[in-house]
Amino acid sequence: MTDLAIERVETVLLDVPLRRPHRFARTGMAAQPVLLVFVHTRGGAVGVGEGVVPGGPWWGGESVETMALVVERYFTPILLGRQVDDVAGILRDLGDVVAANLYAKAAVEVALHDAWARALGVPVHTLLGGLARRSVPVTWALGTEPAPVVADEALAKLDAGHRSFKLKMGALDPAEDVARVCAVAEKLVGVASVRVDLNARWDLLTSLHHLPRLADAGVDLVEQPVPGAEVEALAEINHALPIPVMADESLRTPGDALRLAKTRAADVFSLKTTKSGGLRATRAIAEVAAAAGIPCHAGTSIESPVGTAATLQLACTTPAVTWGSELFGPLLMSAELLTTPLRYDGGELHLPDGPGLGVDLDLAAVRRLERR
Repeated sequence: MTDLAIERVETVLLDVPLRRPHRFARTGMAAQPVLLVFVHTRGGAVGVGEGVVPGGPWWGGESVETMALVVERYFTPILLGRQVDDVAGILRDLGDVVAANLYAKAAVEVALHDAWARALGVPVHTLLGGLARRSVPVTWALGTEPAPVVADEALAKLDAGHRSFKLKMGALDPAEDVARVCAVAEKLVGVASVRVDLNARWDLLTSLHHLPRLADAGVDLVEQPVPGAEVEALAEINHALPIPVMADESLRTPGDALRLAKTRAADVFSLKTTKSGGLRATRAIAEVAAAAGIPCHAGTSIESPVGTAATLQLACTTPAVTWGSELFGPLLMSAELLTTPLRYDGGELHLPDGPGLGVDLDLAAVRRLERR
């Protein structure tokens, strides 16, 4: 039998350039920092996981630099000598040493699943219970640039099969921001789904005043208008709007999912393996959602192909993921990290074949992008 004992843990920091700058409500980036965590077993299986946040520590309090430190100093001593299939026990012990730090934990947890699956010669989706689908639709995320710029970008993506677009908001005066989005929606309504993400930048009254205008303009989903802790405000907005509200910053743990479901604070849940600590916790969130009749969406932290493949494996095993995905990160990156790129076709991301995550890193590309 293959020796599943962990022999070595390796961390590598990359800076992956983007095809165009990508802006959020609070910040922007021209390159995405990525932490890769490699778990090596004595039997020769190597698993990889990714630690990444959207544009820096403003979102979840972690950065790739803090993740690397936590993995190297606190997680590695716990991991060495353990069996990669002891995922539950390892996660329990990591939690006893480090509270929160879910992004760092996600990188390790995904690497454990990848190494375990590769040792068995099966895909990760087998370890997660089998497939519900083999592809997911991909929403293209647009930045906070002026209306003509984002409208032109969206219209150009129609030829690639994208039929839903999400616009970032929150960087401008609310009235100006709403006018910008309405101008974009006017060009896309009837052609594609138009969604917005406030990145938790507005308060309750601002949201109640301005969001109905977006609904009238044809926007068909609003993501996280208020700060994550303000679940009661999110619920009030959700009950007031004629279009769905999606929870993101308010949703990190299965406990969060239960609270949101009880209050009907969101009509859609945004799942991210990164923000929730890995595949297992994210799957638990989706199961709470399924029990409550709440559909799920596979969200993004602008992952490289490694993290994207991990979330794709999860999304394809999770029946509740009926609102598609935003797994466009590799398309935004100008450098290819895989020997065989992920397949985007017809506006959907298709599950790769092969063991583990189903992807193989181009180690020469990794070396070129490695931070010195």
